[in-house]
Amino acid sequence: MTSPTATRLSKQPPDPDSRQRTALRGHPWLTLFAVAIGVMMVALDGTIVAIANPAIQQDLGASLADVQWITNAYLLALAVSLITAGKLGDRFGHRQTFLIGIVGFAASSGAIGLSGSVAAVIAFRVFQGLFGALLMPAALGLLRASFPAEKLNAAIGIWGSVIGASTAAGPIVGGLLVEHVSWESVFFINVPVGVLALALGLFILKDHRAEHAPRSFDVLGIALLSGAMFSLVWALIKAPVWGWGDTKTLVFLGAAVLGFLLFVLWESKAREPLLPLSMFRSVPLSAGTVLMVLMAFGFMGGLFFVTFYLQNVHGMSPVDSGLHLLPLTGGMIVASPLAGAVITKTGPRVPLVVAMGLTAVAMFGMSTLDADSGTAVTALWFTLLGFGLAPVMVGATEVIVGNAPLEHAGVAGGLQQAAMQVGGSLGTAVLGAVMASRVGGTLPERWQEAGLQPLDAKSQEALTSAAEVGLAPPPPKGTPAEVAQSMADVVHGAFISGMGLALTCAGVVAVFAAGVALFTKAGQGGDGTPSVHI
Repeated sequence: MTSPTATRLSKQPPDPDSRQRTALRGHPWLTLFAVAIGVMMVALDGTIVAIANPAIQQDLGASLADVQWITNAYLLALAVSLITAGKLGDRFGHRQTFLIGIVGFAASSGAIGLSGSVAAVIAFRVFQGLFGALLMPAALGLLRASFPAEKLNAAIGIWGSVIGASTAAGPIVGGLLVEHVSWESVFFINVPVGVLALALGLFILKDHRAEHAPRSFDVLGIALLSGAMFSLVWALIKAPVWGWGDTKTLVFLGAAVLGFLLFVLWESKAREPLLPLSMFRSVPLSAGTVLMVLMAFGFMGGLFFVTFYLQNVHGMSPVDSGLHLLPLTGGMIVASPLAGAVITKTGPRVPLVVAMGLTAVAMFGMSTLDADSGTAVTALWFTLLGFGLAPVMVGATEVIVGNAPLEHAGVAGGLQQAAMQVGGSLGTAVLGAVMASRVGGTLPERWQEAGLQPLDAKSQEALTSAAEVGLAPPPPKGTPAEVAQSMADVVHGAFISGMGLALTCAGVVAVFAAGVALFTKAGQGGDGTPSVHI
């Protein structure tokens, strides 16, 4: 028999605070807000660190190779781990992997700020890359599980705006921190952001588990894919230094090809593969992946030279160059949510084709820039580029993640991020080779035509290396002002010629990408139905 006391307790209304917490946890738009804070931290770090490198080099007595490793260690760890990290999210839940990524990334950042040696900075940059790899695919997996198909584009549009704004803010914020505080503050800033993201994540994020989530690990698949990705990205990083025909470059490229072939063979036989090859039976998903590679190829590769153009040809500070890139960022911030709305109504095919067409026009326009181009001209092409890239970022991401089954949402998010990393590395390496070839071919001729004193082989090599980044080396002491100006004009002219050819190549790639975009279509929530209703 039930006691009166028990009866009264059972009739008590639920705790209002408990009901409120239940309503907030898993709310799609609050989930987007919580995820955006974490993504902002990683995106900001992607560009802010480059500003701190010179100060790190001076303070810790680092060599040029050490400084390059500060960047390369992060990129390698990130690229190698992305798809595996996405699989961890599918297996254990995206909420858990996202929160672990937040804590690890913020803690690694704080540890870098406390480091007293270059070796420690490089080691903790590896940890940053590993935890960043956990965070990014999990963010997309959470969005995929929280939003129905008809609203996923809008969410990804806002997500893209956050990435664009954070990426652009990096050089500005980094420049101000390095100039007025210290290089350590560039890393310390991630700690409070990480604490905020963690608090929001614990309170808001809901653990979504797909019915057919993987239950085991493909250890051999992880090893094969990691080895292949490492070999590929390392070859792309070192090819400009070693040379594309160098034995070391060819060995790593060959190892990458062999690793990918063995990976595909193993995945076709594995019971629970790391990357189910059946996903690529979806033509839109495959097209979206290729499109993401091509977009990153042109964007990252082209932007690499534009930064040198602003700083070394026009003599801008890092902060000023960041401000001059704001039209590009502003275009992406404005266009990302608009693209999400348009793609939701019309589907991704037409917007993506038009967007890649705009990107191609912007690349061809930027290829005409010269030493006398004003702010209005550069702002025009940067804005057009932003309006072209944003729909591709939003649409291709939705095509990849939306066309993957829900139980593979994390792997699809890792695939999207890995495609961007490979495309960016490939673009920087290939377009860098195009630039180096053009500069090496035109610089001696321009030097001779200017009537400047012939250089010996060693001096010529040093001059060519400087010209590849648009940097006019200081003239010898006592050089007349007009001769020094002529030397700078020759170097800048050779750089601009190389940049123009590289950006033209990027434009051609964008035209090809517009053709690839014809094969895309909207995702249907994995199983053909939205996973949740809002």
